[in-house]
Amino acid sequence: MGQRYGVEFKREAVRLALTSGLTRKQISADLGMGFSTLNKWVEQSRHDDLESRPYEDQAKEISRLRKENRILREEREIPKKAAVSSSGRRNVDILMSDKAWL
Repeated sequence: MGQRYGVEFKREAVRLALTSGLTRKQISADLGMGFSTLNKWVEQSRHDDLESRPYEDQAKEISRLRKENRILREEREIPKKAAVSSSGRRNVDILMSDKAWL
């Protein structure tokens, strides 16, 4: 049977593999463990991260999209407000009424 590793050891090995800048071969050799075992832990960690935080990521994305939507609506309103003449009518309305009596 294979060697059993504790949860903290696994977390630290995965953290080193993802952040240290060393190759996984170097890390696995330094820790005295199999290269394929470390790869399996890293892949499992990535899979677990994707499953554990989908709602958090979705909430951030929804917030970002709402902000972008608000900004785009505000930008769309600027030309509309600028197109209104002093009489309270849009310039387009004035042009259309001018054409009517031509």
